Amino acid sequence: MARDYYGALGVRQDATSDEIKRAYRKLARELHPDVNPEEAAQQRFREVTAAYEVLSDPQKRKIVDMGGDPLSNGGGGGGGHDPFGGGFGLGDIMDAFFGAAGAGGGRGPRSRVQPGSDALLRIQMTLEECATGVSREIAVETAILCDLCRGSGCAAGTSPTTCDTCGGRGEVQSVQRSFLGQVVTARACPVCRGLGEVIPDPCRQCAGEGRVRARRNITAKIPPGVADGMRVRLSGQGEVGPGGGPAGDLYVEVEELPHATFERAGADLHCTLRVPMTTAALGAVVPLETLDGPLDIELEPGTQPDTELVMTGRGLPRLRSTGRVDGRGDLHVHIEVEVPTKLDARQTELLRELAELRGEEEHTLAIASARQGGLFSRLRQRHAR
Repeated sequence: MARDYYGALGVRQDATSDEIKRAYRKLARELHPDVNPEEAAQQRFREVTAAYEVLSDPQKRKIVDMGGDPLSNGGGGGGGHDPFGGGFGLGDIMDAFFGAAGAGGGRGPRSRVQPGSDALLRIQMTLEECATGVSREIAVETAILCDLCRGSGCAAGTSPTTCDTCGGRGEVQSVQRSFLGQVVTARACPVCRGLGEVIPDPCRQCAGEGRVRARRNITAKIPPGVADGMRVRLSGQGEVGPGGGPAGDLYVEVEELPHATFERAGADLHCTLRVPMTTAALGAVVPLETLDGPLDIELEPGTQPDTELVMTGRGLPRLRSTGRVDGRGDLHVHIEVEVPTKLDARQTELLRELAELRGEEEHTLAIASARQGGLFSRLRQRHAR
């Protein structure tokens, strides 16, 4: 059964060549191994690339529209180069009985100009930088357009010539005998690598590739609200393709560094404020240095352990998938009451006096029920959060 190459790219059968190219570029950016290393994504990337190779070639596309499969190479089980794992297609049958001419004139040469790959770069950012966003100059080493030949791959004053081995077809044929008779098979020309032309006098700077590797500095604008693992796409800043083809995109992945005070949960921030038991009992105003500057935390008299104070709008910007910021998260301050472990004689005497005044000198422990908000109830509530 012929494969659905149009479905692989998500385009209609009457799609134009520009629509096919745009669909391929979009999928390639999402599925490229440098961007998505999962095995399923890599297999899908191979399928998408094969589909684009077929549908961007008029001769191969004609075979598909006739119900055939130009990538199937016969043998009853599909070729090892075929990412779809297909079988014996119409193109092989036509080749077998009528030769390459009967199958629509062969597969034809492939273009020397190919789209470039995407690139990935990781940068480290502090929590403060994630909150405000940064504009950072970064060094990138990628393939760029050769400035000597401007992508042609040829030395000045020269141009590519037709390959003598394949006559410009990009493929060579071989004849084998089988029970069907003479079977004509085609493969990419080993001299021109399927291009149909060769460069007799390559550019001395890029050796005929049309691109060279170079280190350059670019400015990456990282929006506020980014988090660890997020990627920012810089369009057209990736690898220039073979033959000076259009450049892919550069993805800048954020690696967020740990903060000494705050822990992050999405757009919310959490911190622990440790206060002495006397401060918790008497109440106080405690200064806290936040990402926005100093903030006074007001503790009511009788503040209990595990109290959580929420400062609305004191968290990080909420970055939406559209790249826009929609408000800010909250700052959660968790109160931890510190009980002294060492008391001198005078402190012990004062505490005993306080216990006597409060009627607590008998050391009677009251077991709180779950309805009264006992320890296990508070633990369950905290775990649920």
